[in-house]
Amino acid sequence: MKKLLLYSLLVISFWANAQQKEKDSHLPKGNDAFADKNYAEAEAEYRISESNNTKKSIASYNLGNAVYRQNSAAEAKLHYVKAIKNAKTRTEKHLAYHNIGNALMKEKDYSNAVEAYKNALRNNPADEETRYNYALAKKMLKENPPKKDDKKNKDKNKDKKEEKKNQDKDKDKDKKDDKNKDGKDKDKDKQNGKNDKDKQDKDQNGGKPQPQPGGISKQRLENLLDAVNNEEKKIQDKVNKQKVQTNPKKAEKDW
Repeated sequence: MKKLLLYSLLVISFWANAQQKEKDSHLPKGNDAFADKNYAEAEAEYRISESNNTKKSIASYNLGNAVYRQNSAAEAKLHYVKAIKNAKTRTEKHLAYHNIGNALMKEKDYSNAVEAYKNALRNNPADEETRYNYALAKKMLKENPPKKDDKKNKDKNKDKKEEKKNQDKDKDKDKKDDKNKDGKDKDKDKQNGKNDKDKQDKDQNGGKPQPQPGGISKQRLENLLDAVNNEEKKIQDKVNKQKVQTNPKKAEKDW
């Protein structure tokens, strides 16, 4: 299985020979390093080759292979996708799709691996190794069905949280309304209590309401204060006069 999944990693020379006419010294250096299993050095050369030939698929494909051999399947897929984007032939697309399937199998993403191998077969229906990997991916998918849609569950949980949030808002609004209502009721009760007191005072005074302190004018209040002060002064003078008449005078001291 391992041999079949990785077979296409050895077809680097196919594209290298097909594009020898291009002046790219980094691509053959990367191929030599890859053949010597020096994948880090090969990766460096392929990256330079890819940056110098952004419209060519071979450097991206070979870079994906070098990265894959360094146990970075996720990154390798990105380079294979770029190779497919720039691919000019069905053969190039077939090889890149096949290796995307290999990377997905390594990640145990069997559902997408099936689709990748299917796309590889569309570009080369005669490749038996791709067909074998396709059948293997389908078998693994059947034995390891994907879990329930996480996105669906997340959306469901999100809806529940949103619903709870709205319910909390409604509760807060109800509490606020109740509070305002209670305040109005208290004011109403207070007003009613005042009216009841006025009615009681009116009944006790022959139906005539008593004047409130606030109803006395400023001038009248000042006149009343002056009258009180005058009365107090008269009384104090009278008291002082009586004290003088009743107290005996002291005799002079004998020598």
